[in-house]
Amino acid sequence: MAQARPPYPPFTLETALQKVQSAEDAWNTRDPQRVALAYTPDSVWRNRDRFVTGREEIIAFLTEKWERELDYALRKSLWGFRENRIAVRFQYECRDLDGQWWRSYGNELWEFDEHGLMRRREASINDLPIGEADRRIHGPRPAAEHGIDIPLH
Repeated sequence: MAQARPPYPPFTLETALQKVQSAEDAWNTRDPQRVALAYTPDSVWRNRDRFVTGREEIIAFLTEKWERELDYALRKSLWGFRENRIAVRFQYECRDLDGQWWRSYGNELWEFDEHGLMRRREASINDLPIGEADRRIHGPRPAAEHGIDIPLH
């Protein structure tokens, strides 16, 4: 029996919003093992200039990521959806090992299997150095802010 991760496609506005918030919540744990369970065992990613295939590579990629992106905090917003696909825009903030803060802006295209697991993820991301005083994302999103869109800049 295949692992399942509701909600399942085809998505409605409500279930697409749930899927986006679930992804944001999982990534904000910074737990590569937990995050990887949302993907098919043979999931394929393009993340910036890196190509990743399968859960083991996802875990390795995320482990590396969160070793260098400290105090990572993420916000995702639904951009659009159709059948088994969702498009999101996101922003996250983190600091590097030298203490420089960054805000990263991006878009992701997601494709899901019938069990609600993501089988394809394509991410385009740009980074902007910011001062600590310019931060606006501090930890996971409080439940009262779920569904609130993130500002463009």
